[in-house]
Amino acid sequence: MHCELPLSAVLVVAAVLAAVPRALAQVPGAPPAPAPAAQPAAQPAAAQKTPSALVPAARTDKGAIEREQELLRRAREATPAKVVFVGDSITQGWEGAGSAVWRERFQPLGLNLGNSGDRTEHVLWRLQQAPLTRLQPEHVVLLIGTNNLGHGTSNAAETLAGIEAVVQLLREQVPDAKVHVLEIFPRGETVNPMRGDICQINQALRAFARATNAAARGSSPHVFVHAIGDAFVDGDGRIDKAIMPDFLHLSPQGYAMWGEALAPLLQ
Repeated sequence: MHCELPLSAVLVVAAVLAAVPRALAQVPGAPPAPAPAAQPAAQPAAAQKTPSALVPAARTDKGAIEREQELLRRAREATPAKVVFVGDSITQGWEGAGSAVWRERFQPLGLNLGNSGDRTEHVLWRLQQAPLTRLQPEHVVLLIGTNNLGHGTSNAAETLAGIEAVVQLLREQVPDAKVHVLEIFPRGETVNPMRGDICQINQALRAFARATNAAARGSSPHVFVHAIGDAFVDGDGRIDKAIMPDFLHLSPQGYAMWGEALAPLLQ
């Protein structure tokens, strides 16, 4: 015979069954109620990796190693120089396509510490190995950063941070020198995405110089940013091959333009 409980009885039974665990938990000697399942501990955020642009690094390619050793020797053994040039292949080019202008304008007072292919991390390493302090320069001309972008090792923000780190190290080593930061030269025959990165970096460098000089209260400005590369671009955004044959490195004409713009700043 099949029997059905009235609805009121069913509700009473359900209430009793629901109360049983609470009642047992209050009975002396009763086993403890199971603890709620532990939630997995929150994992710490992964440590941010330092961008390569900020990590001093020696060159590892054969030709650059030989040049690097020569630059270390110059920095350690040369007589004090009024102007020290620091940078990559465009700076090294003062000994090539720019040699005539160098002899005319800078040789009596300048020392060239440019190495083809250098990025900010290589300049940081070299300055650590051979500080410029003993050279006692009145001016340091810095052009660096294009290889960080061109080699794809750094984005615009990382390249900017690398350049600023170089400037800060120079300020520590030669605090009385004027540091002339050249805006990264434009590259590529026509307007291109890398030019956009370069423009953003250059814009931020100008703000960085203002902030750095403002922080040095009571002293004259020591960090200057110069937009010399603007003269290499035509009104339509093109770069003339007569100035940059490969749209990156300067011709003798390009070095003449650079020298003409730079010389008055170093007087």
